[in-house]
Amino acid sequence: MEPPSGVALTMVMVCLTVVTGVLDAVSFLALGHVFTATQTGNLLFLGFGIAGQGGLPVAATVVSLGAFLVGAALGARVESGLSDRRRPWFPVALLAEAALLVAAAVAGWESGPGDLATGRRYAAIGLMAAAMGMRNVTAMRVAAPDLTTTVETRAMTALVSGSPLGRDRRLGYGSGAGPRRLSSVGAMLAGGLLGAWLLGLGTRPPLVVLLVALTVAATALLVPGLAHRRSADG
Repeated sequence: MEPPSGVALTMVMVCLTVVTGVLDAVSFLALGHVFTATQTGNLLFLGFGIAGQGGLPVAATVVSLGAFLVGAALGARVESGLSDRRRPWFPVALLAEAALLVAAAVAGWESGPGDLATGRRYAAIGLMAAAMGMRNVTAMRVAAPDLTTTVETRAMTALVSGSPLGRDRRLGYGSGAGPRRLSSVGAMLAGGLLGAWLLGLGTRPPLVVLLVALTVAATALLVPGLAHRRSADG
């Protein structure tokens, strides 16, 4: 089963972008100034931390980077294997991501008042990063234009360059891609805002991660119907 296409695919990928922003809000604000999805930021944090500047963590960043790479390798093996056997790789990948996020929520569940134990915090960070590594493989295999779900620099550049401000036809000026690009950028902003807002209300971080896991799982369950509609329309 292939992923849905057109508007349906855009909606799915925008939803996944929103939950990415929520996850990075949890990891950065509640787990110690580390990203689990935006690994470009982690590479910079690692450099700053090794240099001893900014008080940024090194160990947590290394855990996130390493787990992300493991998740990417796992995602590539699973998704390509299912695709080769003509199995529904896209919803399965989303369900696997959701399972990793549920495990992260369990690992990060506080047993009492006070800070989360270091080992449990690293486990939560690692499982979230592994889920995002798998997500990146999923997004790259889908190859939805401007919707990587984890990185917005290119979408922001394309949004401006292909707009009446930039007027670059090679980057999409006049193609009608503006709304999709704006949705991509706006979804990440909305996700970060939502995650920070939930934490600001006093919502426990594992509950926020669990909410993300349920959202991803629900999205996975909707995919077969959307793909079937695509086939029927075709």
